[in-house]
Amino acid sequence: MKETKFKIVVIEDGRIVIEEPALRKGQHIEITIRSSERPLPTWPLRGLPVVYRDPFGPAVPESEWESET
Repeated sequence: MKETKFKIVVIEDGRIVIEEPALRKGQHIEITIRSSERPLPTWPLRGLPVVYRDPFGPAVPESEWESET
């Protein structure tokens, strides 16, 4: 089996046109499409700034504190 690779830009409506003079009517071919786009990151928040508001303050208000003596 002969292998030929093409780099093609997709037309604005999503169509792909391949013009290859070596192809004949009735010939069986196999087409594999691979996108060259980078995959979405697995950690989408990585690298974003982190803001801590009152990092040393209590986690709950004092009115909700309970003490057993």
